[in-house]
Amino acid sequence: MFSLSQSIRSLVTAGVLLGAEVLLHIVSHGEPVVPHRPLHELSYLVGTWQGQEQIIPERLVQAVGVSDYVNRIYFSRGEAPVQLYVGYYASQKSGDTIHSPKNCLPGTGWDPIYAGYTTILLAGGRQIVVNDYVIQQDQNQEQVLYWYQGRGRVNASEYAGKFWMVADAISRNRTDGALVRLITPMNDGESKARARLVAFAQTLYTQLDEIIPK
Repeated sequence: MFSLSQSIRSLVTAGVLLGAEVLLHIVSHGEPVVPHRPLHELSYLVGTWQGQEQIIPERLVQAVGVSDYVNRIYFSRGEAPVQLYVGYYASQKSGDTIHSPKNCLPGTGWDPIYAGYTTILLAGGRQIVVNDYVIQQDQNQEQVLYWYQGRGRVNASEYAGKFWMVADAISRNRTDGALVRLITPMNDGESKARARLVAFAQTLYTQLDEIIPK
């Protein structure tokens, strides 16, 4: 269960994000469409994982206002599956903004029981910090890693994501970006589930970095 202080922080976060939306609207002006490769070009083979497409109903696609998306389940022999969702927004100035999993997952019946951060080491010595989330529905628990990627940056924090979106809207006239979310069951334990997602993300990121505009 989340504490009262966490609830207060959530309210403060919501207020800051709302302020960012207002500021973004004030500075909004015509935004060019940045060319990007379609997300369906992501490989169905990620390491030893083989992907299977999961189509999202059009009414839900319209509801979240995403410009492009990919939603797949990846399978590997002897491993629990990994669900991948990437939602790309060509512009976030018109009211269609990235929806945080912290808001969306509880709406589908999954309750958060842990929220933190994990560092993922990438090829070449680079590293990114991502959200590390555990959710539960009845007796089922799932591990979630997610981050915001676009315009040459990776952010875990909603604060940082909104700050840079407004800053880039002012300095670069760009607000494009993507949400990347990975989910896996925790039947084999939290540490193994987290390690599975980290290993998947390490291989996936190379492809994402070539598709999501910098």
